[in-house]
Amino acid sequence: MIRFVKSTDNKNDFPNDKREIVFVGRSNAGKSTLINALYKKGLAYTGKTPGKTKMINYFDNEDYYVVDVPGYGFANRSKQEAIKFGEMMEDYFSRDQIALCVMIVDSRIGLTKDDVDMKEFLESMHINYVIAANKIDKLSNNQLNNNKNKLFKDYKRVVYLSAEKRTNLDELKEVINKSI
Repeated sequence: MIRFVKSTDNKNDFPNDKREIVFVGRSNAGKSTLINALYKKGLAYTGKTPGKTKMINYFDNEDYYVVDVPGYGFANRSKQEAIKFGEMMEDYFSRDQIALCVMIVDSRIGLTKDDVDMKEFLESMHINYVIAANKIDKLSNNQLNNNKNKLFKDYKRVVYLSAEKRTNLDELKEVINKSI
């Protein structure tokens, strides 16, 4: 059974005894909602106000850690907070424990500049990733097909899902399980 382990922003406190599945995305993309839908309701904090996650949160899922990192692209960070955030992310992503990065994006808008920057960062660090195009429940079938053909056509690994409605979670679970 999955359980909370710790929250930290200090690289010396990052566990290194298991592989990790890390969830990243812009603030309010649905990271915590997706973690709760995949693993256990109420595990990760969710709220209407973006930017609530300030530290890296570790959850032990027996065979691996589930890791919830703060959202990027949050405009209400001070310059000092933004610098600290950047350093924390560099420290975190420079480790070898990451088996897969699940990059959550809003299926209605596709990858923003911040998302593209994160994707390029992951590629530069040689980190395996999958794009989780969330909130498909907010789109009609026609809109979803149009977005697949326009917004996501250049990306190889995309899982279209709704964390809120629990749609297509098995497809993402399969990608996660193959990565461990």
